[in-house]
Amino acid sequence: MNDYTELRINIHPCDETATDVMAAVLADIGYESFVPDESGLTAYIPVNAFSEELLGATLSEFPLDGYDTDYTLKTIEGEDWNSEWEKHYFQPIVVGDRCVIHSSFHKDIPQCQYDIVIDPKMAFGTGHHATTSLIIEQLLETDLKGLHIIDMGTGTGILAILAAMRGARKVTGIEIDPAAEKNAQENIVTNGHPEITILLGDASLLAGLPPADIFIANINRNIITADLSRYADALKPGGTMLLSGFYESDIPVIMSFATPLGLKETGHTVKGDNWTCLRLNKQS
Repeated sequence: MNDYTELRINIHPCDETATDVMAAVLADIGYESFVPDESGLTAYIPVNAFSEELLGATLSEFPLDGYDTDYTLKTIEGEDWNSEWEKHYFQPIVVGDRCVIHSSFHKDIPQCQYDIVIDPKMAFGTGHHATTSLIIEQLLETDLKGLHIIDMGTGTGILAILAAMRGARKVTGIEIDPAAEKNAQENIVTNGHPEITILLGDASLLAGLPPADIFIANINRNIITADLSRYADALKPGGTMLLSGFYESDIPVIMSFATPLGLKETGHTVKGDNWTCLRLNKQS
């Protein structure tokens, strides 16, 4: 079993945006898992993939202004990895009193209608982030039986898995990152839902898919606005689009792109530091 290097980064000042961006830039250089908290985050990478020189260069080029960082390192023995992961990474989470998300090695799991097993290699998609839980809540309140769902930027596959559990006929997840795509494939197998197809690529893949009844994108504002016309083309008339990965204050920007595409807001929900899930309807 591989040993891991544990990287502890303190971010000054620390907020959710900073930890999200830090996780993203570390993922680009091979880090596999992340534990954000109120002071920064802890990240893990196999020892044989770690480079302190590359880490230093990455931190020096951190894309957000006004933030300082300091870090410490230690080695986690491979045989202790699962226990360290369970202790320091995510604990079982219940969303909407109906869906529990946990790892394959968690014990004392709450009983819920929908039980999802996620063994993430990256932080995003465990249900702990407000944007993920916001969409989970929407999926729990929407009748998905017999529908085709597209999950753009599927990450761990958590939203695709819930859609399948809720009775979707066909679920297609698209993921641009090869490591995340592999992880989604693993989680699909673990949860036993062959009606889910995971594709590696970007929004250009949408043109080759049948239109969806429900289209999900939990990414970020800039990617959503850049690709929204493709998302709209991939949605049936009368279909529903669930967008998250941005703040409530970003809704006017999103709608400036959505309205000309025939997408009308039917409501939005808010959680945490004003993260939002925007619900749109494609006009017939």
